[in-house]
Amino acid sequence: MDKRALKVLEYDKIIKMLNERTASELGRSISEGLTPSTDLREVEYRLRETTDAAAYLWRKGDAPFGGVHDIRSSLKRVEIGATLGIPELLRIGDMLRCCRILKQFLTNDVPSDWEGNLALELGRQITPSRDVEDAITRAIISEEEISDHASPALATIRRNIRQKQDSIKDKLNAIIRSADNRKYMQDAVVTMRGDRYVIPIKQEYKAMVPGLIHDMSSSGATVFIEPLSVVETNNEIKSLIIREQQEIERILMELTGMVADIGESLKANVEIVSTLDFIFAKAKLSRDLNCICPKLSRSRVIKILQGRHPLLENKTVVPIDIELGDRFSTLVITGPNTGGKTVTLKTVGLFVLMLQAGLHLPVKEGSEFGLFNNVFADIGDEQSIEQSLSTFSSHMKNIVKILAEADESSLVLFDELGAGTDPTEGAALAIAILDGLTQRGIRTIATTHYSELKIYAMTNERVENACCEFDVETLRPTYRLLVGIPGKSNAFAISEKLGLGRDVISRAKEFLTQDSIRFEDVLSDIEKSRTQALREKEQAEAFKRQIEEIRREAEKERQKIARERDRIISKAKEEARSLIIEARYEAEELLERLKTMEKEGFGQNSTKELQEARAGVRRLDHLESAYVEQIGVRDGYAEPPKDLRPGESVMLLSLNQKATVLEEPDGEGQVLVQAGIMKIKVHITQLSRINEQKNTIEKMQKVRMTSVKASPIGLELDLRGLNVEEALDRVDKYIDDATIAGLHEVTLIHGKGTGTLRKAISEHLRRHRQVESFRLGKYGEGETGVTVVKLG
Repeated sequence: MDKRALKVLEYDKIIKMLNERTASELGRSISEGLTPSTDLREVEYRLRETTDAAAYLWRKGDAPFGGVHDIRSSLKRVEIGATLGIPELLRIGDMLRCCRILKQFLTNDVPSDWEGNLALELGRQITPSRDVEDAITRAIISEEEISDHASPALATIRRNIRQKQDSIKDKLNAIIRSADNRKYMQDAVVTMRGDRYVIPIKQEYKAMVPGLIHDMSSSGATVFIEPLSVVETNNEIKSLIIREQQEIERILMELTGMVADIGESLKANVEIVSTLDFIFAKAKLSRDLNCICPKLSRSRVIKILQGRHPLLENKTVVPIDIELGDRFSTLVITGPNTGGKTVTLKTVGLFVLMLQAGLHLPVKEGSEFGLFNNVFADIGDEQSIEQSLSTFSSHMKNIVKILAEADESSLVLFDELGAGTDPTEGAALAIAILDGLTQRGIRTIATTHYSELKIYAMTNERVENACCEFDVETLRPTYRLLVGIPGKSNAFAISEKLGLGRDVISRAKEFLTQDSIRFEDVLSDIEKSRTQALREKEQAEAFKRQIEEIRREAEKERQKIARERDRIISKAKEEARSLIIEARYEAEELLERLKTMEKEGFGQNSTKELQEARAGVRRLDHLESAYVEQIGVRDGYAEPPKDLRPGESVMLLSLNQKATVLEEPDGEGQVLVQAGIMKIKVHITQLSRINEQKNTIEKMQKVRMTSVKASPIGLELDLRGLNVEEALDRVDKYIDDATIAGLHEVTLIHGKGTGTLRKAISEHLRRHRQVESFRLGKYGEGETGVTVVKLG
């Protein structure tokens, strides 16, 4: 890439931002050498690296790079046979720990569809060495200290040193505390000189304390004497210290040897971690700038949607939409100073460089870029008022170089093309340069103030106009780029807004040619039409958003109504089911009353009671009919029975009640059935055919049990006061009688007591073939003192 373009487009600032997001010098060394590539496969691979690392950031957070060090120089020392020092081994231990943790982060708890993720593949290639890591961690405490646990020999040596030191201190303290020696002491302390323990003695009494003089104070008033009684012990400590150092050197050699054994895998780990640090830095930059990976194209096109210059404040930068290379190869941008023309140029050029370096871009989905073999830029300070000949010469020298080196695979950016010289000649020169580049198919973007270039762009099909919008009312640019519309100078409007007299402006307009006036009028009409269209578009989008909001609210309301309807229907069915259950119990009581009347014979009140019983049955029939009328066709059941014939047995699914078919289904699927004393019509989807053979066997079993029934059956059985054996016998007989009588639910009263009888009954019911389910009583039913049994 052209070095001048890299500089003027501020690519180095992007690299600096990338460096700030690396965790180590290893990753930083890669990012500092990052340059744009022109190979499509390499660019695709670089972008995929960034995308795959970004997936980890969004799912698992920042990667753990703590403890990364550049240990390559230490590994080279190991290769030539050198023994590593404590700091070097400590850094290698940190690196091994980082590799292990990083591998766990990258390979654990990842989705199955992440196979092929480049960061995951790199993580799998890391080779941890836990034994070497643990050995270094166990042996080294800090950069200055080896642990006592590094070896048993070192622990023994250091224990002996401490014992000898304690012995010397005791002897010296005894000398210091002696009343005879107190007058000789300068200070009552034990100190050290040259790794030997000494005591401070006044100069005039040095002959009174036999020993070796090791030092003297600067004033000469104090001498530091090693008493003869501790000389031998100090010598032993000195010897132990030498042995300690030898043992430490042996330990370091041993650890170095362990590092040498894994040298190749360590070097590979360093390269992998370096790459991971670099690609995660790219991913962090993508996350921090709110970037995406745009589409790569094999053609040299640029399509930027809502592009934001990465070096500008995200909250204040105005996004731009720009395209190049499809319908036209040259774009001419016009507009007032400080309107954002140069920023647009730099944004386009910098995006191309970043993308080809493998970095994501702060654009919206749908953006698309082709690859360019080179990017050339002639961008100066368009705000400068010093447009001298030397400035023009400098720009022209650069333009000559660009024209000589650019080809159809290049992107060329010109800022204020043709400025710095006579306007007429400058405009002609600019048109000639742009026309030459356009004829050669070179993608070009140029900014200008010249009206001649606007006309050139309007009359050439491979050239397009664009402008940076300017608000005349506020005298401020909006920084919005409008492609397809030439910019108006607005000089007269701005001057009038600033207070320049109308007579001066009118005289100025007289000096314009008629062509210039008509051209400016056309631009004014275009600007008005564009403003109106933009306003109408914004209104349409606002209406669309309102309609969408109303639609969402309506959908929420519809769902709310549907949920409320389902709740009401469900509640109504539950209430109806409760009424039916109560009706069944009432029917059973009425049947019991009729059986009792039949057994006792009809008395004076029999006729009246019989009439009341019949009225009760009619009420039940009306109640069940009223409920069944609400039962319609229901979804979700199995295939309804076919070819139903009168006399067949069926099951009422909604009531869980057996019934007999009285009439064949009519045209609407309604079937007349009889369930007990009720005759009702239900839809065929509410019925299922009963296995007749099974039904016959059940009837035969009931017939056999009929002979044991001796008396009417109540809904409760009181077992209180009975032992377990008696109670279970009573329960069996009662359940048989209740089944024959057609009862569906009965209550066994056993009392609370110690709970022995309740447990025995529960175990017995659990194995009983005629019991469908059972439970303890609820509040108001007797709670744990009763068991409610549902018969099958």
